[in-house]
Amino acid sequence: MARMETFALSLGGNVGDVPASFAAALRALAATPDLRITAVSDVWRTPPWGKLDQPDFRNMAVAGETMLSPRALLQCVIELERLGGRRREERWGPRTLDLDILLYGERTVAEPDLEIPHPRMAERAFVLVPLAELIPETAIGGETIARLAQAADRAGMVRDDEASRRVRDGLSLSQPG
Repeated sequence: MARMETFALSLGGNVGDVPASFAAALRALAATPDLRITAVSDVWRTPPWGKLDQPDFRNMAVAGETMLSPRALLQCVIELERLGGRRREERWGPRTLDLDILLYGERTVAEPDLEIPHPRMAERAFVLVPLAELIPETAIGGETIARLAQAADRAGMVRDDEASRRVRDGLSLSQPG
């Protein structure tokens, strides 16, 4: 019998009604067989990264448990992005919904289209800050997420209380944040 593995995902977007997209993606995740959401972070408004001439992003994190394999979880994430209107036209460009697998238990996966832990998460405040709300003591590369988040460049990052409320209101879950 397969055992439950913990996982963490990041969600991001800067096109359309991002809180509604986040809530829809989280509802779909929660409805996925063999997957359970255990916590969602607040939503953070963050300046664009990589490609700067675009609207600010909204970012958040979600933690959970699943019996899906890393590959099956990736397929689920890709389908949620597709349903959310994601078009992969430009690296770091505008998007309706971006989901990334950050962690899957303590497992390391190194495949051409799937790397776990996410290879650049320790460099990105927009990933670390929401994730630190959920699993602050989890270590990445010998350092806790809380310490990495504290040391990250948070310039321009602001907690978006209205978006956080809208995401939580859009869920049929009542998760601590």
